Amino acid sequence: MLSRRSTLALAAATAALALTQTPARAAVPPQHAVIVCQSASFYANYNSSTGPTGLVRTLAHGDKVGHTPGAHPVYNGWAATFDYGPDDWGYVRYECIGGYNSW
Repeated sequence: MLSRRSTLALAAATAALALTQTPARAAVPPQHAVIVCQSASFYANYNSSTGPTGLVRTLAHGDKVGHTPGAHPVYNGWAATFDYGPDDWGYVRYECIGGYNSW
Protein backbone atom coordinates (compact mmCIF):
# COMPACT_ATOMS: atom_id res chain seq x y z
CA MET A 1 0.00 0.00 0.00
CA LEU A 2 1.32 3.42 -0.92
CA SER A 3 1.73 6.06 1.74
CA ARG A 4 -0.20 9.28 1.41
CA ARG A 5 2.98 11.09 0.35
CA SER A 6 3.69 8.47 -2.35
CA THR A 7 0.11 8.66 -3.56
CA LEU A 8 0.30 12.46 -3.82
CA ALA A 9 3.67 12.27 -5.60
CA LEU A 10 2.27 9.75 -8.06
CA ALA A 11 -0.79 11.92 -8.68
CA ALA A 12 1.40 14.99 -9.24
CA ALA A 13 3.64 13.11 -11.67
CA THR A 14 0.62 11.83 -13.57
CA ALA A 15 -0.84 15.34 -13.78
CA ALA A 16 2.49 16.76 -14.99
CA LEU A 17 2.70 14.08 -17.66
CA ALA A 18 -0.84 14.83 -18.80
CA LEU A 19 0.03 18.53 -19.18
CA THR A 20 3.01 17.72 -21.41
CA GLN A 21 1.13 15.17 -23.48
CA THR A 22 1.43 15.80 -27.21
CA PRO A 23 -1.45 15.08 -29.55
CA ALA A 24 0.51 12.09 -30.88
CA ARG A 25 -0.05 10.42 -27.53
CA ALA A 26 -3.68 11.39 -27.20
CA ALA A 27 -5.68 8.91 -25.14
CA VAL A 28 -8.84 9.33 -27.22
CA PRO A 29 -8.76 7.97 -30.78
CA PRO A 30 -9.53 10.67 -33.35
CA GLN A 31 -13.05 10.79 -34.73
CA HIS A 32 -13.16 10.41 -38.53
CA ALA A 33 -13.62 13.70 -40.39
CA VAL A 34 -12.58 15.39 -43.63
CA ILE A 35 -11.07 18.70 -44.69
CA VAL A 36 -13.96 20.95 -45.77
CA CYS A 37 -11.90 23.94 -46.93
CA GLN A 38 -10.43 24.08 -50.45
CA SER A 39 -7.02 23.71 -48.80
CA ALA A 40 -5.76 23.69 -45.22
CA SER A 41 -2.24 24.20 -43.92
CA PHE A 42 -1.10 21.34 -41.67
CA TYR A 43 1.50 22.42 -39.09
CA ALA A 44 3.68 20.23 -36.88
CA ASN A 45 3.32 22.30 -33.71
CA TYR A 46 1.39 25.10 -32.08
CA ASN A 47 3.10 27.70 -29.89
CA SER A 48 0.78 29.78 -27.73
CA SER A 49 2.87 32.92 -28.19
CA THR A 50 3.63 32.70 -31.92
CA GLY A 51 0.93 30.43 -33.38
CA PRO A 52 1.44 27.40 -35.59
CA THR A 53 4.99 26.42 -36.58
CA GLY A 54 6.60 23.92 -38.89
CA LEU A 55 4.42 23.73 -42.01
CA VAL A 56 4.31 20.04 -42.90
CA ARG A 57 2.05 20.11 -45.98
CA THR A 58 -1.19 21.46 -47.39
CA LEU A 59 -4.26 19.26 -47.12
CA ALA A 60 -6.86 19.34 -49.87
CA HIS A 61 -10.65 19.38 -49.71
CA GLY A 62 -11.90 15.89 -48.81
CA ASP A 63 -8.64 14.62 -47.28
CA LYS A 64 -9.34 12.20 -44.43
CA VAL A 65 -8.38 13.48 -41.00
CA GLY A 66 -9.32 12.87 -37.41
CA HIS A 67 -10.27 15.20 -34.56
CA THR A 68 -12.50 14.56 -31.57
CA PRO A 69 -14.23 17.76 -30.39
CA GLY A 70 -13.94 18.16 -26.64
CA ALA A 71 -11.15 15.59 -26.36
CA HIS A 72 -8.41 16.95 -28.62
CA PRO A 73 -7.11 20.46 -28.00
CA VAL A 74 -8.01 23.56 -30.00
CA TYR A 75 -5.74 26.57 -29.46
CA ASN A 76 -6.91 29.92 -30.87
CA GLY A 77 -8.76 28.13 -33.65
CA TRP A 78 -5.98 25.61 -34.41
CA ALA A 79 -7.14 22.04 -33.77
CA ALA A 80 -4.93 19.05 -32.99
CA THR A 81 -5.63 16.85 -35.99
CA PHE A 82 -4.58 13.41 -37.19
CA ASP A 83 -3.82 13.15 -40.91
CA TYR A 84 -4.75 9.64 -42.02
CA GLY A 85 -2.65 9.98 -45.20
CA PRO A 86 0.82 9.55 -43.68
CA ASP A 87 -0.56 8.90 -40.16
CA ASP A 88 0.78 11.85 -38.23
CA TRP A 89 -0.48 14.56 -35.88
CA GLY A 90 -0.45 18.28 -36.47
CA TYR A 91 -2.61 21.39 -36.32
CA VAL A 92 -5.26 22.59 -38.80
CA ARG A 93 -7.75 25.47 -38.59
CA TYR A 94 -10.78 24.16 -36.72
CA GLU A 95 -13.26 25.54 -39.25
CA CYS A 96 -11.60 23.41 -41.96
CA ILE A 97 -12.59 20.16 -40.22
CA GLY A 98 -16.06 18.73 -40.81
CA GLY A 99 -17.97 15.80 -42.22
CA TYR A 100 -17.59 13.91 -38.97
CA ASN A 101 -18.27 10.17 -39.26
CA SER A 102 -18.68 10.49 -43.04
CA TRP A 103 -16.31 7.65 -43.80
